[in-house]
Amino acid sequence: MTFGAQQTMNGRPPQRRRARRLIPLGVALWAVLEIWLLTLVAGAAGGLTVFALLAGGVVLGSYVIKRAGRRAWKRLTVSLQPGAATAGPGQETGGNALTMLGGLLIILPGLLSDAAGLLCLFPPTRALLRKAGERWLGRPAAPGTLGDAFRQARSADLGGMGMGGPAGPGGPGGKVVQGEVIRDDEPPAPRPGGPQLPR
Repeated sequence: MTFGAQQTMNGRPPQRRRARRLIPLGVALWAVLEIWLLTLVAGAAGGLTVFALLAGGVVLGSYVIKRAGRRAWKRLTVSLQPGAATAGPGQETGGNALTMLGGLLIILPGLLSDAAGLLCLFPPTRALLRKAGERWLGRPAAPGTLGDAFRQARSADLGGMGMGGPAGPGGPGGKVVQGEVIRDDEPPAPRPGGPQLPR
């Protein structure tokens, strides 16, 4: 019987195969709709208006992405400072992913992508999109910032050297890995009951 072969052809579940077929079709429909809307606006307001909208989208989207990148870099450098406090429960820990996505959508030529990008930028709709994304993915959007990951790795390194980092070896980010150190410059220890090696 070949039940496994019918359920996963070529090692992929049927849903992924279906998604791989539908995504290019969706992108093509999106592009056709964008072109149609741009021709409608050009017919009603003129080609110069469409050019101004597209150029303004590139400028605005670039500014949004640059600002979000600076904010992410600032958060990272602040979180890497010794004794930096982690984000509290009321602070946003998801980073700037939706802001950068909004800037990218605004840069793309088209009116629908501009509208979707603006939805990603406004705080109320951004919060709704984040909650919808968490439900769709089945997990929180981001358990912590990139700085938290660096701080955990740094505290684990310092804890392994006996210094104890900000979190300490047994703290929230430190992990203790038990092992044995084998040095090549020392002769092996004699085994009980085994032959004695000359030193």
